[in-house]
Amino acid sequence: MWTSLDEIDRRLLDGWQRDLPLVPRPFAGIGDALGIGEAEVLDRLARLHEAGAISRVGGTCRPNAVGASTLAAVAAPGSRIEEVAAAIGAIAGVNHSYLREDDWNIWFVATGPDRVHVAAGLTEIRRRTGLRVLDCPLVRPFNVDLGFPLMEASRPVPPPCRQDPGALEAGDRPILAALTAGLPLSASPFGVLAERLGRTERAILARLRRLLDAGIVSRLGVIVRHRALGWRSNAMTVWQIAPADAARIGPALARQPGITLCYQRRPVPDVWPYTLYCMVHARSRTDALAILDRAARAVGLGQTPRRALFSVRCFKQTGAMVARGEERA
Repeated sequence: MWTSLDEIDRRLLDGWQRDLPLVPRPFAGIGDALGIGEAEVLDRLARLHEAGAISRVGGTCRPNAVGASTLAAVAAPGSRIEEVAAAIGAIAGVNHSYLREDDWNIWFVATGPDRVHVAAGLTEIRRRTGLRVLDCPLVRPFNVDLGFPLMEASRPVPPPCRQDPGALEAGDRPILAALTAGLPLSASPFGVLAERLGRTERAILARLRRLLDAGIVSRLGVIVRHRALGWRSNAMTVWQIAPADAARIGPALARQPGITLCYQRRPVPDVWPYTLYCMVHARSRTDALAILDRAARAVGLGQTPRRALFSVRCFKQTGAMVARGEERA
């Protein structure tokens, strides 16, 4: 189900994909900025969630800052795509799963509280499907913000801040798990979360400020669903470059207009030689390919082997698993 956006919807989604006010009544502050009331902000967010335009109001954690994750893929025969996708999606911790244009056609992200959990999930997928699983762990991120500007005057994506993993404290994982699941759409979401966790609202807000400052929470705000908002031609593009060159080229590629994600991953010898990854989310295939061509020329990758794996279908899109069951709110 989907309804079109009006001007206030666009301003709401464009302006608050990050920097959710860390105050007891954040939606009242957003309403003041938009010239509408708190109740209307909540009503609009609830409608957009029901329509599939947003997945949640919450946070994203910097990859592997809390818990572990990997990007993985299988080569599913055409006759088994539905079966294999269902088997993958049923594994606890698989939070994104897409059908892409390639022989390695089902790509997914496996997350968990630690690498042992992630590895066990990949092993179970091999057992259930009988297929080889490519495991492409993250080496370093260059841009993992994944915001989607809806208006020409949108703010630029901020550069990634320096990460301070030492800021993580005992008791933070349930807070982070709640952010990845989504804050309650209520007038006092942090108060509701505090009551759920047996803590004070002041303490929850203090920890969120610290986790954001430390780069452990990479973004806190409205998490949109790009396909529902018009970005229907999306390509995960992989580049075959020497790992030693990624630290130089990756940041430059991440700064190019239209590049929404960029990171270095470990290759799989003799099977998958690609080390540099980026995502392009565009409104048409022509636009996506033009973005890639411009970005490649700008950073000196014009003659570098690459593959653009366009998304065909989304099977699953949820927040990452960052805590064990007993640690979740």
